[in-house]
Amino acid sequence: QDHCCVGSRCHSQPKGLATWQLERVAHAEMLRTLFSRGSESVGSSSQAGVGEVKPVTLLVIQDDDYDWPTLLQGVQLRDGRRIRVVQTGWAAIGVHVSTYSSAQLCVEVKRLAKSASTPEGTTPLRLPATVQPDFVMVRNEVQTPNFNGKGLLDGLLFADVPAMNSLQSILLFCERPVVAGQLQKLQRRLGQDVFPVVDQHYASSSNCLMYGYTFPAVVKVGSAHAGAGKMKITDHRQMSDFRSVLQMMPGEHCTVEPFIVGEADLRIQKIGSHYRAFRRMDVSGEWKTNTGTAVMDQIECNERYQRWADEASQLFGGLDILTVDAIVEEGTGREVILEINGTSSGLHPDCAAEDNQHILELLLDRMNSALC
Repeated sequence: QDHCCVGSRCHSQPKGLATWQLERVAHAEMLRTLFSRGSESVGSSSQAGVGEVKPVTLLVIQDDDYDWPTLLQGVQLRDGRRIRVVQTGWAAIGVHVSTYSSAQLCVEVKRLAKSASTPEGTTPLRLPATVQPDFVMVRNEVQTPNFNGKGLLDGLLFADVPAMNSLQSILLFCERPVVAGQLQKLQRRLGQDVFPVVDQHYASSSNCLMYGYTFPAVVKVGSAHAGAGKMKITDHRQMSDFRSVLQMMPGEHCTVEPFIVGEADLRIQKIGSHYRAFRRMDVSGEWKTNTGTAVMDQIECNERYQRWADEASQLFGGLDILTVDAIVEEGTGREVILEINGTSSGLHPDCAAEDNQHILELLLDRMNSALC
């Protein structure tokens, strides 16, 4: 409506329909131009050319290594759709989901992974970008000592986007005691001879820390991994000192397990139906062999090791990518399972090219099942 003022009174007059429509179009164009500057929407119909089938968007969370846009260049789903890959890290994204909007899941990408390239013949992604992923592959830890991405993972779970490994399993792997409890359950079902797991004590806080087993022992605070948050305790007096430190972390849980003097570590890797086994020998004198200098050799993955991986792969609805970590006790040769790792399991540099190909083939199978 137009407003005409006479003296102190204003009178509304109806505006012509044509003029109103032109202003609506101009306003919409202004908004489109304003919000398109410096950003790009990936996953919308504008990404497909005239007569071209809209590609699917794959979000890869891996910021430390490998070039997934190049690895997947030219790859198509079985229905002929191309795959557009956006590779980034947890710390470089934001997630928002609207159940009342056609857009629903939107991932704001601030930067791409340093290892990710733009394959020849593809359009570079203008950043910041809004991505609407059809599928997600996670290859990095959600939680580290310096970052907690559980809120981002929760958003992806809220959107119910398909992923590999499943987002539900990734969420549960954020809580190491949950995983350890499932390993103990497997040992009870299969027997200690078949599936030997290290004994553990869980305490929900410093007030509940009542470890009464052998020393030396290893304490792990929270969901510790990769050597962080772990400490070797020599006797009950040092355990008392540790308990006083844990008091300064209200609500933080810990686990305690007997320290096993090892002559070597074992890592059993399973990617789909492909297995590998490695033996790691420490050469730096560190009791945490995954933090010091060590020599890792590939060994035969015998039926016993494959059984470990197969049983672990059934946890949390199924794990496509996993590793089982064990220790070989010095003097006795006894093998004891310490933990399992999920979708963020690292690859041996000498086998990475072949193993990434196995991951690619498994990824395509999962994407075809979910999207075609």
